[in-house]
Amino acid sequence: MNYLRSLNKHIYKYRFRLIMGILFIACSNLFGVYAPQVVRHAVDLISGQIAYHQLYSGTGLFDVFMKQFGTAILFFGLLVVMLAILRGVFLFFMRQTIIVMSRLIEYDQKNEIFEHYQRLHLDFYKRNNTGDLMSRITEDVSRVRMYTGPAIMYSINLLVLFFMVIYTMVRVNFELTLYTVAPLPVLGYLIYYVNGIIQRKSEAIQQQLSFLTTISQESFSGIRVVKSYVQEKFMHQYFQKECEHYKTNNLALAKVEAVYFPVIFLLVGFSTILTIFIGGAQVIQGKISAGNIAEFVIYINMLTWPIASVGWVMALVQRAAASQKRIDEFLNVKPDITSASSASIVVAGEIEFKKVSFTYPSTGIKALKQISFIVKKGHRMAVIGRTGSGKSTLGQLLVRMYDPDEGEILIDGVNIKSLNLPALRRQVGYVSQDVFLFSDTVFNNIGFGMNASEMDAESVKTAATYAVVHQDVLQLPEQYETVVGERGITLSGGQKQRISIARALIKEPQILVFDDCLSAVDAQTEKNILGYLNDFLQNRTTIIITHRIFSLFNFDQIIVIDDGQIIEQGNHQSLMKRRGAYFDLFEKQQSEERKATAPVE
Repeated sequence: MNYLRSLNKHIYKYRFRLIMGILFIACSNLFGVYAPQVVRHAVDLISGQIAYHQLYSGTGLFDVFMKQFGTAILFFGLLVVMLAILRGVFLFFMRQTIIVMSRLIEYDQKNEIFEHYQRLHLDFYKRNNTGDLMSRITEDVSRVRMYTGPAIMYSINLLVLFFMVIYTMVRVNFELTLYTVAPLPVLGYLIYYVNGIIQRKSEAIQQQLSFLTTISQESFSGIRVVKSYVQEKFMHQYFQKECEHYKTNNLALAKVEAVYFPVIFLLVGFSTILTIFIGGAQVIQGKISAGNIAEFVIYINMLTWPIASVGWVMALVQRAAASQKRIDEFLNVKPDITSASSASIVVAGEIEFKKVSFTYPSTGIKALKQISFIVKKGHRMAVIGRTGSGKSTLGQLLVRMYDPDEGEILIDGVNIKSLNLPALRRQVGYVSQDVFLFSDTVFNNIGFGMNASEMDAESVKTAATYAVVHQDVLQLPEQYETVVGERGITLSGGQKQRISIARALIKEPQILVFDDCLSAVDAQTEKNILGYLNDFLQNRTTIIITHRIFSLFNFDQIIVIDDGQIIEQGNHQSLMKRRGAYFDLFEKQQSEERKATAPVE
């Protein structure tokens, strides 16, 4: 229950809707409480007029008596109908205020969670799977909405109605009221006992649902792999097995609720029996009238659904508490990377790494060790190394996906930690080796890094031309308006890489970082891309991270990284003269290219 306190800020935001909802609840119940009193008067009138009916029977006054009696009954009937209509009107307004409030809170909460997800560091996403993230922002938020809407509404309705009814009953007959409410303490203990069971089972259900979402998401995203290895049957059996666990947990909760609700109705029915039995004895003794018994029975029936709904409401509350606990687990995660300044910046392009070391927090792998280098404004640097040497980490540190454990990174002589983070990232074009395209049009994927007001067809086509993907796009069914599917599934690997390059180029950043982004293109396309990039990269600071050597690029500086350390540094000529790791890599690459182009005998 303590976890629901974090919702107070949302409820406070819409406090006026809640206050109005409470007023509408009070008004609706007020008219509801009046109706049994009208019935009491009607029953007393009927029972009191029986003697007069026998007295006037067979006389000339009988017709007059029956007309007056009928008029009185009609009046009471119309009064009950009018009270019911008024109650219905206020019930409508009650739902329009409180249920709408819950929808607004749901909207705010989903936006809050999504915005928080966006601020969290990459390591968070490595520790948590996508299915779990999706489950918390959808299923868990929906369960919380059932608390901020129906649970709050029915709880307040029960409290208001209960006190109104009990107050009215006490005014009529205190002793009979005590007998009527006698089963309620038993009901209270039952609710308290069962709530703990419901909460534990609800948490297990939510965790299993999150796991099912993860399995589904991974299976659909990796459908090519699943089909290639003919694992459809295995994945179905795996999913079916986990569905069985989910079904078992749900059935266990359903069994608890199946016993819970009938017992509640049984206790309420027992109150009705006590009312009729004790009330009947008091009518015989002349303490109350027959109309009072009818009034009490109606009051008990009025309380039947609200009291019976206590179990359902408490189940909603417990489920919401379990879901809010899961939501808060992520909302309480503080982003490691924050923007130290709100001031806009203009990057000139000089980059300096000063004794930078970094260890990935999720794995404990030390990726970089005392890395130092300077890239002057407008210069080009290649970072070469084998897979796993730590070279890709340089690019991620430069755009502050992570912060170094030791040392500092400077741009134009200023530590990047003191720069405005969004402004920094807007002025650095970063092309990751892990290509990701959204399920959107080619046009929107290329223009993703731009504001909608700044993006136009000409700039998109220009960026695509530099990335040598323009002609490929023209061959697509809808050209630039073609939807590429989830993660760009309708495109080849090379096309996806070139679109991601175009996405970085369209920003026209002063600093560009290419992280092994040409691995999926053929040799001729690679030469074309490098040729176009040579023109685009004039006077722009460029870092190309690769495991290959691009001889077409005239790099001002080359560093070779192995095991997180710089083992060689210089330009192409000096490194070739050294005949070290760079020389060996170059010779190996040249040999492979000669074999690839040699004629087949």
